[in-house]
Amino acid sequence: MAGHSHFANIKHKKDRADKIKTKIFTKLAREIITAAKAGLPEPEHNPRLRAAMLAARAANMPNDRVKSAINQATAAGNTDNYDPMRYEGYGVGGVAVIVEALTDNRNRTASDVRSAFNKYAGVLGETNSVAFNFEKIGLVEYPAEKASADSMLEAAIDAGADDVESSELMHSVYCKPDDLAAVRDALAQKFGDAQTAKISWKPQNTIAVSGDAAVTLYKMIEMLEDFDDVQFVVTNADFDAASLENIAS
Repeated sequence: MAGHSHFANIKHKKDRADKIKTKIFTKLAREIITAAKAGLPEPEHNPRLRAAMLAARAANMPNDRVKSAINQATAAGNTDNYDPMRYEGYGVGGVAVIVEALTDNRNRTASDVRSAFNKYAGVLGETNSVAFNFEKIGLVEYPAEKASADSMLEAAIDAGADDVESSELMHSVYCKPDDLAAVRDALAQKFGDAQTAKISWKPQNTIAVSGDAAVTLYKMIEMLEDFDDVQFVVTNADFDAASLENIAS
């Protein structure tokens, strides 16, 4: 099984310590609205909505906010729509970057994303300019305290997953996108609801990043993730431990 990225460790630490709840809730609400509009408004009949609601629960999003998002999606005459957008480019050191967004204003989102790339020595490219460096996957995540690495690996294999990465903070289970719902449900029977269950991207190869380059790249990722329209950012960077300790301090 592949080794866990140090970047994932520091990201989870900083998310818990620094992220503003309202921004997290805004992103989650957009996904709930989009999922409810794309299918039935009942999570038991809409896997994407169920995954969005599980993510909201993991982030301690108030139930009233979740219900409000579903009601907003299903309200008669509601014309609010969030379009999925993917932006691709390169960060400092030639690191490939994918930015996934949900937006009601494509011009605004494109401008915001471009500004982050420009500010931190990145280059925004065309669609599919870096996606070939990644594999589209289903991702299911559990906090490390939910199970030992061996128990999670065994359960993931039984559930039909392809790979597991475990660290002191998180178990990341990878599967084919079409298998996400089945893997998520099988793991939920053993470990309870997952913290994350979504379609994401996994790099096929990584690029080592350290020193000033690591700090610059991390600042660009943070700026991108601070935009309400941006749902998540994925890179093929392999941050060295020393650089991450400096970022965390």
